[in-house]
Amino acid sequence: MESQFAKIGMETIPARQSIQQPNADLHIEQPLADMKMRTIPGRLTIDQSLAWEDMDIKSIFQRVRENAVRGRQKLLEGIARVAREGDEMLDIHSGRDVLVEQAKRKANPPPVDTNITWVPSTFSVKIHFEPGKTDIQFQTRKPVIDARIRKPIISYVPGDVNIYLRQQNSLKIDFVK
Repeated sequence: MESQFAKIGMETIPARQSIQQPNADLHIEQPLADMKMRTIPGRLTIDQSLAWEDMDIKSIFQRVRENAVRGRQKLLEGIARVAREGDEMLDIHSGRDVLVEQAKRKANPPPVDTNITWVPSTFSVKIHFEPGKTDIQFQTRKPVIDARIRKPIISYVPGDVNIYLRQQNSLKIDFVK
């Protein structure tokens, strides 16, 4: 007895797929931002009038004012001196030599007070500084984006499977007599 089993054959064809993605069309535009800037400059003030006065460099108006004050003061001092000397002469009967005393005072005045000073004096120049200011205002603008997408190109070929009988089954029986 001979037997042969059936055999199945299988043939496969693989599936094929391809995908292509075209580039998107993209256009981007960035509008300029709007910016406004305002600046207030710093201010430096230097007052050196006191230093000029210390160096005896004065305006005509100031000289006239000072001379008027000094003239009035000297006038009052002169009136007081004449009144005092007149009062001293009224006391001439006291036995003092009033005319000699007055002559000595006028002939030998007190020494003039002198002193060394710094010209111009310390801190006679006044400096004042106001810092500047800057005001910045800006307005941003969003970008303009234009994007066109493209769909992918897909190609698909399905696979296949073929099943067939590769070998038939058989049974052979021989009888011997």
